[in-house]
Amino acid sequence: MGLCVRQVRRLLAAYRREGVAAIAHGNRGRRPVHALGEGVGKVVVALAQGPYAGLNHYHLTELLGERECLCLSRSTVRRILVAAGLKSPRRRRPPTHRCRRARYPQEGMLLQIDGSRHDWLEGRGAELTLVAAIDDATGTVPYALFRKQEDAQGYFLLLGEVIGRQGVPLALYSDRHGIFQRSPKEGETLEEQLRGERQPTQFGRALRELGIQPIFALSPQAKGRIERLFGTLQDRLVSELRLAGASTVEEANRVLEDFLPRYNVRFAIPATQPGSAYRARPEGVDLPSVLCFKYQRTVAGDNTVRFGGQVLQVLPGVDRPSYAHARVEVQERLDGSLVVAYQGRVLATREAPPHPVLLRARKTTRGPSLSSLVAVSTEAVGPDQKAAHLAPGNNGNGHKPSPTHPWRRCPVVTKSLNY
Repeated sequence: MGLCVRQVRRLLAAYRREGVAAIAHGNRGRRPVHALGEGVGKVVVALAQGPYAGLNHYHLTELLGERECLCLSRSTVRRILVAAGLKSPRRRRPPTHRCRRARYPQEGMLLQIDGSRHDWLEGRGAELTLVAAIDDATGTVPYALFRKQEDAQGYFLLLGEVIGRQGVPLALYSDRHGIFQRSPKEGETLEEQLRGERQPTQFGRALRELGIQPIFALSPQAKGRIERLFGTLQDRLVSELRLAGASTVEEANRVLEDFLPRYNVRFAIPATQPGSAYRARPEGVDLPSVLCFKYQRTVAGDNTVRFGGQVLQVLPGVDRPSYAHARVEVQERLDGSLVVAYQGRVLATREAPPHPVLLRARKTTRGPSLSSLVAVSTEAVGPDQKAAHLAPGNNGNGHKPSPTHPWRRCPVVTKSLNY
């Protein structure tokens, strides 16, 4: 029964005195002292159907306390409205069962990558974005770097350093940012509809060439390991940056380079399986030609390729003297250089000379005006200088006649016609 001997004796005495009715609690059937009056419930229902119609239960509770001086809890307001048949207009997702995901057994099988925008320098400089990767099996950070913005170039640099130091991982776990996955709201092009799949992003194309499987998280909790990493770094790394007095991106990256080895020693855990799942770089794969931005272009008739305001002259090759009207690939490398490739082969290029139209459009410096020639004394100017000032083409100081100037008017020619 869970009762002490004294309580049992008290109940037994009451039972002998009053019978079975003494077993029931004395407050049964009585109205609690702190219970709300019936009028309060009617007022809440009237307000919910009147001026506060359409508000969710939590918002309605706040407005009742601020404007109507009805200090009620959200559960009380909800109980009153549900009893009156008024449900919250905001639909809530039913709770789902979540369980912890087991870590991958071996190092290099899965890397979680993400970026964290934060005031890492605590006002000593601009806000930066920390782009980092964390190993799912050991919790170590193979590489991280600070960037001014979260961009694809930063993730290219991150992946390049990871491959150079550890190797090629089997899979990358990321969110559904536009850097990793095209938005489903974007309409499909005709080429994508015919192919039956979406065109990958620049980073997704690089993962495909390296044989890395991308995995996209459906919620921040799904990649909680790197989210917790950023929480730790926003505490420890911010203090390290403050102690070092870092105020620029370069200084912050130097502090981070010294901080990561100590962090890995402190927080790393042993993997379930020994060894490493990192793969060696595939033979014949040039990493700078993979971790770059690639665009398709068509070679013009004069064997030039235009890209971003630059014009590259494609030089003749051994097996093909001209690449006019050929479909080539322009690679914008991470160091800013441009490379033109055709069917996997890099073509020899150089900067093209200016177009003749641009050369003709260049204007020479105009000479002095006629008034300045008159002001020049004939004694101070020799015959040769006079000829130079009066040379053709030096006939003004840059003044442009108005559209109604007589010089611009077409002369009216009258001609008699004899038929």
